[in-house]
Amino acid sequence: MKHQMELSLNSSAPAFRRAARRQRRLPSAHWWFDQMRKAVDAATEWEPAQPGRPEQRHLSLAADGTQTA
Repeated sequence: MKHQMELSLNSSAPAFRRAARRQRRLPSAHWWFDQMRKAVDAATEWEPAQPGRPEQRHLSLAADGTQTA
């Protein structure tokens, strides 16, 4: 098949389709943001976590493998 496809950009049909799609999406976007606002309003206050246990940063070993203070 050695046919070339022709694409016309000055047709009004794609703009109409885009507008119709946008109008369909707006109600669902409003619904979604309403749900998110309800979730934020219903969120409970939380206490920060307690500090973690102390961390051992390094271990000193003597040449024979025993631990030094």
